Amino acid sequence: MKRQLSIILAIIFAIIIAVFAVINVDSVEVDYLFGTAEWPLVLIILGSVLMGGFMIAATGVVRILTLQRRLKVAEKENAKLKNELDANKQQQEQFPETQVEHSDQ
Repeated sequence: MKRQLSIILAIIFAIIIAVFAVINVDSVEVDYLFGTAEWPLVLIILGSVLMGGFMIAATGVVRILTLQRRLKVAEKENAKLKNELDANKQQQEQFPETQVEHSDQ
């Protein structure tokens, strides 16, 4: 349900941006470091939206990669601790008389 809602919101946002871009079809002057150029405003708007989407996607990819790396480390630590626990259980089964009894004093 959450995924469907996000898809619906993305479609609504895309429609709003498309309508806004189509309404603004005038040419505008864009200044670069090395010169100027005339571009239709619709291309400037759509290009800005695409660059913003790319930046958000790149941030998401970095976050996912970081979480995957942390998950690998946690899984390795978990496996190590399970091995230690199994070794301690086997040692305890071999020497049951060395168990420590807790007494209330």
